[in-house]
Amino acid sequence: MSRPRLLPDNFTLTLIAVVGIASLLPCSGQTAVAFGWITNLAIALLFFLHGAKLSRDAIIAGAGHWRLHLLVFACTFVLFPLLGLLLKPVLAPLVGTELYLGILYLCALPATVQSAIAFTSLARGNIPAAICSAAASSLIGIFLTPLLVLLLMGAQGEAGSTLDAVGKIVVQLLLPFIAGQIARHWIGAWVQRNRNWLRYVDQSSILLVVYTAFSEAVIEGIWQQLPLSTLAALLFACTLLLALALFITAWLGKRLGFSLEDRITILFCGSKKSLATGVPMAQVLFAGGGIGLLILPIMLFHQIQLMVCAVLAQRYAQRPEQS
Repeated sequence: MSRPRLLPDNFTLTLIAVVGIASLLPCSGQTAVAFGWITNLAIALLFFLHGAKLSRDAIIAGAGHWRLHLLVFACTFVLFPLLGLLLKPVLAPLVGTELYLGILYLCALPATVQSAIAFTSLARGNIPAAICSAAASSLIGIFLTPLLVLLLMGAQGEAGSTLDAVGKIVVQLLLPFIAGQIARHWIGAWVQRNRNWLRYVDQSSILLVVYTAFSEAVIEGIWQQLPLSTLAALLFACTLLLALALFITAWLGKRLGFSLEDRITILFCGSKKSLATGVPMAQVLFAGGGIGLLILPIMLFHQIQLMVCAVLAQRYAQRPEQS
C-alpha cells in the first residue's frame, strides 16, 4: 500500500513522538545534566560528519554560477531576516514574544542541504549549482547565523554576549567541522559508502536536543503557556513566511533572467531553512536558557516546507522534456 502523500515522513513522526515523551516523562536533575553532556557530544559528532561528507569536487562543479549563488545567499541570509522583521507587527501579537523570537531565529538559519538538492533533482533543475549553493550555505551559516542571531535577537538578551556566542560556535561546531574536513582524506570514502545509516547520527542528534529542550520547557510549563490557538497561529505564521519566500524567490529568478533550470534551483535552495543545523545550533547559542519555544517554529516550518516543496517539485517534474 502506497504512503499517503500528506502523511509526514518517519523522522517527523518520530520528532512528534519525542515531544510527546518529553511532555509525559521530562528529564530533570542529574539525568538532565547527563543528557546535556551526551547531547553536546552528539552535536560535535554531527558537525564532524558534516565536514567529512562535504565534497570539494561537488562545490567546485557548481561554483562558477556566481549570480545564482549570490541570489540564493541573499534570499537565505537577507530576505528571510527582512521578512521576519517586517512581519513583526503581524506576527508578534499573533504568536507572542517568545515564539516570535523563534521565528527570527528560523529566519537566520542556513538552507537545507539534502532536501534542497533532492527537490531540485526531482524537478529537473540545475543540480550542480544546487549542490554548491546548499553546501556553501551550510558552511557559511556556521559563521553567519550566530551573527544574524545577535543582530536580530541580541538586543532582547536571548543570545548572550558576542564573544561568548562566537566562542561556543567555534568550539562545538566549527572545530569538529574542520576536523571532519581534514579526516575526509581518510574516511571520506567510508562515509560515502555508509551514508544511508549515518543519517541516523544526524537524526539522533536532533532528537536528543529536542528531548532535552522540551523536557526543560515542560518543567517550566510550556503547555500551560501554549494553547492550541497559539499553535494554530504559529502554523499560520510559518505558512505565511514560506509562501512569501517561495513567491519572492520565484519572482526574482524570473525577473533577473535566469533559465528555468536555474529558477528551480533558486526556488528550492533559497526558500528552505535547515532543521538539522538549526536545532543543534540553538543548543549551543542559547545554552542556559529554555529553547523549547525557540525551536518550535523551525520544527513546524521544516514539515511545511517539505510538504509544499514536494508538491511543487512533482509539478515541475511533469513538464515536457525539451528536445
